[in-house]
Amino acid sequence: MDKAKIEKFDEESMNYILKSKENQSFDRKQKITSKKKIAKTIAAFANTNGGEIVVGISDQNQVIGIDPEEEKYMIESANELHCHPKAELTFKKLSYLDNDPSPYESADKILLLVQVRKAPSPGVFWRESENSEDKFYIRQGDRSISIS
Repeated sequence: MDKAKIEKFDEESMNYILKSKENQSFDRKQKITSKKKIAKTIAAFANTNGGEIVVGISDQNQVIGIDPEEEKYMIESANELHCHPKAELTFKKLSYLDNDPSPYESADKILLLVQVRKAPSPGVFWRESENSEDKFYIRQGDRSISIS
């Protein structure tokens, strides 16, 4: 992901994301802190109708920005370790100019948009560890639900 591939995000588009509620095909994360948790979300999206995850927005809907390479690494390794077969993911870096940053923050924020493609049958299974049993997750509303 080089800097030439950063897409500018305007105020109107960002407001749309901030006003959108998490649902069956959309989720937002401040940062990826658990590979197991994000893998469940990825598997659930893949097993439903696909979906999008925006990384870099807090639970209070504040655009905080992230290191996109670090977050991409966490998501790719979660997909590799815990999703079987791996889900098909597409990554886009989004740049947003915050017109009212706090005194200690940069005005230019980078977000990561992760697009999860719907999996072909039989789907993507989540596995906690190499020797554990596979679980099948789907997306129901704004939650990832195990149905196995």
